[in-house]
Amino acid sequence: MRRDIAPWRVLLTHVRPHIWVLLGGAVLGLLGSAAGLAQPLVAKTVIDALSHGQSLVTPLLVLTGLVLVGAVVAAAGRYLLERTAENVVLTARVQLVSRMLRLRVGALDRLKPGDLLSRVTSDTTLLRNACTHGMVGGVNAVFTVLGAIVLMAVLDVVLLGVTLVVICVVGSTVALVTSRISSAAERAQAAVGEVGSVLERAFGAFRTVKASGAEQRELAAVTEAARRACRHGVEVGRWTALAGISAGLAVQVSFLVVLGVGGARVATGALEVSSLIAFLLYLFYLIDPIGALVEAATQLQAGLAAVRRMREVEQLPVEPPDRGEVAARFGAPHPEPASVTFTDVCFRYHAGAPLVHHHVTFTAPPGGVTAIVGPSGAGKTTVFALLERFYDPECGSITLDGRALARWPLAELRSTIGYVEQDAPILAGTLRDNLRYAAPRATDTDIHAALDRTRLDSLLHRLPDGLDAPVGHRGTTLSGGERQRIAIARALLRTPRLLLLDEATSQLDAVNESALQQVMADIARTTTVIVIAHRLSTVINARQIVVMVAGQMSAVGTHDELVASHDLYRDLATTQLLVR
Repeated sequence: MRRDIAPWRVLLTHVRPHIWVLLGGAVLGLLGSAAGLAQPLVAKTVIDALSHGQSLVTPLLVLTGLVLVGAVVAAAGRYLLERTAENVVLTARVQLVSRMLRLRVGALDRLKPGDLLSRVTSDTTLLRNACTHGMVGGVNAVFTVLGAIVLMAVLDVVLLGVTLVVICVVGSTVALVTSRISSAAERAQAAVGEVGSVLERAFGAFRTVKASGAEQRELAAVTEAARRACRHGVEVGRWTALAGISAGLAVQVSFLVVLGVGGARVATGALEVSSLIAFLLYLFYLIDPIGALVEAATQLQAGLAAVRRMREVEQLPVEPPDRGEVAARFGAPHPEPASVTFTDVCFRYHAGAPLVHHHVTFTAPPGGVTAIVGPSGAGKTTVFALLERFYDPECGSITLDGRALARWPLAELRSTIGYVEQDAPILAGTLRDNLRYAAPRATDTDIHAALDRTRLDSLLHRLPDGLDAPVGHRGTTLSGGERQRIAIARALLRTPRLLLLDEATSQLDAVNESALQQVMADIARTTTVIVIAHRLSTVINARQIVVMVAGQMSAVGTHDELVASHDLYRDLATTQLLVR
């Protein structure tokens, strides 16, 4: 029961901000319906005037006026609903995207980006129809049907009774069908999300797909997901068609029964011919509002299915909201370097998974370079993820300047840290956009200084538009080394107190690696640098080196100390010709 009520509450929260506009649209719709309801009665006066030889001018003018006024008022009401519908979609999409961007990294790891995009695009469109045409159209249809029933009762109670019995008997099918539409629509939307997920995977690794000759396999995967979406969409269409046919059949059977019973009553003199014609006109008039009522019911059910999918996102854990952006410090006196301490830290990525960190303990003192080395899977990158508070440790504590990370506001914490990821992601846009991404207030002078420090001056000369040159999707116009150095320059523009470099030299040649080592040495004079590296030549001169093995801290020391005392490190150094 609670599962059925909760989506309705969410639906109403989307409607509430627009309630007065929706009421205005509903009133206009009702006025248009009232004009339509009056037309059969005016048509009755036309027939009565014909039978009595009276003038038709006045009733025809009234009928024409009702038709025109009804059309204009109904169009105005529909415009209000359409405008409000777009505002509902805008609000829902902004709220949903805002929620998604604040999700904990761990929550996002378990989701498929393509499915999330489907919830923002396809599901909100269903919400649009449910909040406006479903609700308002349903209310208008109910009042129109009730108004028609009252006027039909005025014309002839007997025929009204016959009509209601037929409509109730035949139309009861609709009530049985609408509950199935919701579950079918939810499955259909989930299948559409799966199509988006498969496409996102293929386009996210487009070059790999082509290089592997996997186009047909990816096409087969997309086709299969599209077929599932098609099957569930057909199921929705089947139930929706059955509901529409039931409603139409109820009116048509009612017309036949009323025609027979009414004809008999006219023959006996119990009913005027004009009243029978007016009653039949009302039956024809009921086709649209009853159809609208059925459509509103199906749209509401589809909207509730979309709401349930949107609520799944809203129930995921999010990071606490920021209290405003922390201004970049570039150009200001350089702040003091930060100190980092891990004390007995344990961590696993989700419940039931194996531990990634087993009681890790080390300290990165202020200033200088602290290097983290070790074989793949040792938990090195996880150190950075914990420092950025993408995840929280299961046990132990992590402090920055002696202050527990959990006590730092996220915006302040992350403004203190410059983070260069292993794959150095580049966003579509210009070179300037990418460099200023972490420091939007940075000036061109600041940018050129950062480019100079990261040895990227030659890139500006190579690109015809300089800083305004587009870099392509994911930086396809750049080399791997250029992408890494752009990521480093982007981090430096924040003037961080702590700089995290994850495999920062993995795609650099020997010349650029040597240049970057000089950059790191320069940065380390005023900033605490923690670097993860497999190429020990990058960190041989580090202030200290932390060796991690299988999620545990194995040793801490300088290069010479570890070569003399640590077998694994000595083997690594020997294979890279750092010792003889």
